[in-house]
Amino acid sequence: MMTDPIADLLNRMRNALAARKSEVTVPSSKLKVAVAQALKNEGFIEDFDVVKDRAAHPVLRVRLRYHGKRRPAILGLRRVSTPGLRVYSRRRSLPRVYRGLGVALVSTSRGLMSDREAWKQGLGGEVICYVW
Repeated sequence: MMTDPIADLLNRMRNALAARKSEVTVPSSKLKVAVAQALKNEGFIEDFDVVKDRAAHPVLRVRLRYHGKRRPAILGLRRVSTPGLRVYSRRRSLPRVYRGLGVALVSTSRGLMSDREAWKQGLGGEVICYVW
């Protein structure tokens, strides 16, 4: 049993980027699909889809984005809020990642979104991870 599925997703993406893989597959969940959608909206990944093969559980397939000569679009990933230590932030104190070049994914009452979207909507919430 996995205690932190979001950390597992981020680690698999980090390992795939280090190995210059074009895609990565992880067991699917609603939160992982929301993270993938936010990363796609911010331009960090090419696309994603949920594959429901003959396997018992659906699989999330994420196609990674590279620039030029296989330079990854994602330079770093960091899990912030963990099951053992939840990190919450108000609208006024939402973190800025690399002075706005990166993005913080925030779980709000209106769903998972980037720090910029949460700021525009006047929302705070749980800071899931940083991506730059």
